[in-house]
Amino acid sequence: MSRLKHLLLSVLLIFAFLSAKTQSKELRVDFFTDIFLVKVDSTLVIRFPSEVSDHTLHHGYEQLNAANFHHLIDSLLLYKKQHELNDWLYYQLVRRVAQQLSPKEVNYAAYTLYKWFMLVKSGYDARLALSHQKIIFYVCNDEDIEDIPFFMIGNKKYMCLNYHDYARINLNDDPPVPVKIDITNADQAFSYKVTRMPDFKPAQDIEKKLEFVYDRKAYHFSIKLNTNIQAAFANYPGVDFESYFNIPMTRETYSSLIPLLKKNVARMSEKKGVDYLMRFTRYAFLYENDQENFGKEKRMSPQETLMSAYSDCDDRAALFFYLVKEIYNLPMIALLYPTHITMAVEFRKPIGEPILYKGKVYSLCEPTPELEDLGIGQMSAQLKNIPYRIVYQYEPH
Repeated sequence: MSRLKHLLLSVLLIFAFLSAKTQSKELRVDFFTDIFLVKVDSTLVIRFPSEVSDHTLHHGYEQLNAANFHHLIDSLLLYKKQHELNDWLYYQLVRRVAQQLSPKEVNYAAYTLYKWFMLVKSGYDARLALSHQKIIFYVCNDEDIEDIPFFMIGNKKYMCLNYHDYARINLNDDPPVPVKIDITNADQAFSYKVTRMPDFKPAQDIEKKLEFVYDRKAYHFSIKLNTNIQAAFANYPGVDFESYFNIPMTRETYSSLIPLLKKNVARMSEKKGVDYLMRFTRYAFLYENDQENFGKEKRMSPQETLMSAYSDCDDRAALFFYLVKEIYNLPMIALLYPTHITMAVEFRKPIGEPILYKGKVYSLCEPTPELEDLGIGQMSAQLKNIPYRIVYQYEPH
């Protein structure tokens, strides 16, 4: 009898062990647009040392690659397609899934390994590297990104995706050593361009009151904003001017601002309407440079500028561009000085001091507060003899 009991107990233990091995873990990620739900096979939950090396990264990859990961990747890519996520927002989803698999504050190396694994299995050309036991995460990108380190492999450029986690490290002075792991079908370049904003959950909506005076009349605005924007772009790098000028607003913000601006300028001439938008951008927000506001240079999208308590010339140039584009869709150029950026608009008849570029004549429109109260076509006295370069030209389609 004792032998039978022992046999039964052994069978039950084996069955329990096998059941545990095949159990799945449900992940619930409260993403910006909608909840992402997926069952993750237990084989994907691996033990990974917090101290990394070339050997541990190879071993970690082998464990994940042998696991049942296909359902997770298929679910991620389906969610990406259904919600039309650009690469940057898809990466935010990947980060949140990795956080549930291995919280970064518990094991940063495992968290980064999961992020990298999900990106390469999603088809992106992503790489890992080591710098004094720090795990560095790169992705192939051919865009003009200014404020994060990169390295070249042949003619391909790889931008550091987790540089913000190592604020005090100088990767250019101490170049990380690449970890060579060959991944098939991971050859897609990553793009930082955001051309569509998701429909953020209304529970995170707030209202912001704005007002300014134009022609001795006070104009009042109540703009709908969503606090998820700040999280979505918290570590967004310094992309080129075309990219961040054209980051769209959310549907709620757009519908609470643009129709009202269109109504306010409906009876104005084109020139007067652009002047109205210029002064709205100039005077409806408080000014503070990025070093004082953020402690570093940061280019904000038009919607981020609306959300922020303070903004500088980069941010106002982007917002002014967006407003003029949406309401009048006029040709524009961005003029970059050593310490300033401003805008110029092409009207049917130029106004004030002309700016000539590629056979076209533009009129200056200063959206940032200056010592002088500048009208259209007027340049700040401080900039008159300072050279500039055109960093973006917009031509309506």
